[in-house]
Amino acid sequence: MNDIRPKVERLRLDPGSYETLRQQVLSRDGWRCQSCGTISNLEVHHQQFRSNSGGDSELNLITLCRTCHTGVHRELQKPRK
Repeated sequence: MNDIRPKVERLRLDPGSYETLRQQVLSRDGWRCQSCGTISNLEVHHQQFRSNSGGDSELNLITLCRTCHTGVHRELQKPRK
């Protein structure tokens, strides 16, 4: 039995469309970091990374401040025991 699945095509928007989506996500999230609640230095984070077939879709994006966003990426880069 073969468990290898075909690669899923991800949605990748052009820069103008992505900026529109980014603004929609920021608005949806009330212009607040969804982790700590701050309203400054906001960024939009792909919950499933683009490198792991995560697409540019509203369901895959979340608003985080720069500090929380950096923390998420640092945690994911730590070696697992």
